[in-house]
Amino acid sequence: MLKISSLKKLVTDSMAVDLGTASTIIAVKGRGVVLDEPSLVAINELTEEIVAFGQEAADMTGREGRDIIVKAPMIGGVVGDFERTKKMLAHFVKKAKTGGSNISLQAVMSMVSDVTHVEQRALMNAADEAGIGRVFMMEEGLAAAFGAGVLPTDKRASAIVDIGAGTTNVAIVAKGSVVHSTSERYGSNAINDVVATHLRRHRGLQVGEETTESMKANFVSTFLPDDISKTLEVRGRDVQTGSPAAVEVTTGELYPIVEAVVRRIAQLVKDTLTELRPEVAADVYDRGVILTGGGALLDGIDQYMRAYINLAVTVADEPRYATVNGLIKMFDDPKLLERVTNNELHVLQNAEIPFEA
Repeated sequence: MLKISSLKKLVTDSMAVDLGTASTIIAVKGRGVVLDEPSLVAINELTEEIVAFGQEAADMTGREGRDIIVKAPMIGGVVGDFERTKKMLAHFVKKAKTGGSNISLQAVMSMVSDVTHVEQRALMNAADEAGIGRVFMMEEGLAAAFGAGVLPTDKRASAIVDIGAGTTNVAIVAKGSVVHSTSERYGSNAINDVVATHLRRHRGLQVGEETTESMKANFVSTFLPDDISKTLEVRGRDVQTGSPAAVEVTTGELYPIVEAVVRRIAQLVKDTLTELRPEVAADVYDRGVILTGGGALLDGIDQYMRAYINLAVTVADEPRYATVNGLIKMFDDPKLLERVTNNELHVLQNAEIPFEA
């Protein structure tokens, strides 16, 4: 006969949630990644109601109906709009759940290393209201390291650079814990911004988010391209006349403005590596740096980083899923889970949430 406790183990969904600025990725133990959608909500401005979440909201971006506006409730890896983040997370968690709605849930979530208590509390509360019974919080850099194949038992140090849309996190990990980390609320979204600004100011063309995102993924290079004359026709709206228009841009034209963004990220890595203890620095010198996060998929970023910091640079397998894969591994080792997660509830209970609407 099954004991109640072992029966409970069968029906507990253990979930890993990487709630990011650009995307929310959820993995379930035993099933892998089950959800990967943009962290967006579409809102009816008249009623303030959310009419769509995730991919459905993203499909409306730039082509919204008259009263619809698409918003990202997460800013720089933290909760910018509490009410909407809560609803979005609840929607995603429900989508990711297996079967019955009364299954008890436990989840481990990632957070940026410089998260404040108030921000952490907002994340915990959002998870709580999404119907997750037990929430563990874990530093993003550590999760990304485990997901990129760094073993918790490894005594020697590894350097992980997690480049997200709104944050860049540099974590030096040894013996299953973060020995040094820096984080900046600046990520690959900055490329979209500088490209849009350049086109508006210098080419008189206004473009939407979908266009800049596509250019970032398929056209721009972060390393000096071999063929700087490669062209792309970019369509949008003429700034002066307001009419539909198009301009031709070259990789050579966009390279310097994209390089400025990547240089700032590379400089953060370089600065962090100068702050390490000698033994840790020696390990990193031997092993180099592992890139994770969506920004690791930027064309030429590993080459650029290698040249800038003068160390070996590799891109993790499935870099976008490194964090969530690292989080889900925690459920295989409860002792490690207890040790690496940061649930300072006594501190969090006393923190006020200033931005509840």
